[in-house]
Parts: sequence; structure tokens; C-alpha cells
Amino acid sequence: MSVTALRVQHQRPRRDPAAAERAAAEFLAALGVDLSAAGLADTPGRMARAYAELLTPREFQLTTFDNDEGYDELVLARAIPIRSVCEHHLLPFVGVAHVGYLPGERILGLSKLARVVELFAHGPQVQERLTKQIADWLTGQLRPRGVGVVIEAEHLCMTLRGVQAVGSSTITSTLLGTLRDDHRSRAEFFTLTGVGSR
Repeated sequence: MSVTALRVQHQRPRRDPAAAERAAAEFLAALGVDLSAAGLADTPGRMARAYAELLTPREFQLTTFDNDEGYDELVLARAIPIRSVCEHHLLPFVGVAHVGYLPGERILGLSKLARVVELFAHGPQVQERLTKQIADWLTGQLRPRGVGVVIEAEHLCMTLRGVQAVGSSTITSTLLGTLRDDHRSRAEFFTLTGVGSR
């Protein structure tokens, strides 16, 4: 069995943590937050570090293996935790991703499905684009017979502000290859993800 490993990383933007902390302090002060209060004195630094973490994907090693056994059934990782930041308000959205593929010549180390989700979730995002990016990237890297991605997420920009639709979730999906073209494969994918059964 041949193993292929690819180092996956985004180009890291130049960061200035001190400037981010100063900007956070100015932002909060402009909104009337009294930063002289004991519990708020370190908030600008914590805020800057929190956003830096939310906006920075971790590097990982993409490991694939020959599909020596000729496995041709669906491989599905359900309920992968997801957290991202809405690019419109910079408020988090959180939920789960269900990612599956029909193997071709290569299979993927299972933990890598979660890593790929994380790779694209970090940074300002919209859920629709995120769903498609994951599916397109897996298609390009694995050349599987089909890929399916479903994301279910709560957007704090919708539940904490504006319409304040607490408890609502948004579901997006991208299906490629056989999972899009064959109704039986598509139905199996959606049945195994559990989408729509709640």
C-alpha cells in the first residue's frame, strides 16, 4: 500500500498582535465600554487573540492511501464540529459538517476529513461558499467517484442580533459526481447524514 502525504497550509498573513489589541481597545471604547473596570482591563488583548485564533487555520498533513481493497461504498464522517466567522458581521457561526465520499483509487485518513473542514472554516466565511470549498477541494485532491458535504449551523448574526431567530439553523449542501447524479447514492448519503430526520 502506498501512502501519500501532502503538507496543507494557508499562506499566513502578516499579523501585528499589538496593533490588533490597540484597535480592539479603541473599538470597545468607541462603543462606550469602560475598560477601566477590573474585569475588562485585559479584554482587548483577549479579544485580539480570540479573533486571531478564529481566523487562522492549522497546518496538517493530508494522508492518502491506495485503495487496495477496491472499497467502493460511501465513507462518511458525521457531525464534525465546525466553527467559523460570518464575513458580514464577524460573528461566529457554529454547527456540524457531514462529509462523505465514494472512493476512487485513493482513500483518505479519516481524521483528515475534519482537518479539511477546519482548514476552510477558519477565516471570514459564508456557509454556502464553505460547503462548496470543502467538496471541491476533496474532489481535486482525491479524485473520488463522488463527494457530499452538508453543513448545519447556527449563525449568531441571525440569533443574537437583527431578527433574533434563536434556535434556527441553516443547512447547505454540495454534491458532486455520483452523489449528485445517481438518485440512490444521493438518497443514501442524506439518509446516513440524518439531515431532515430531526
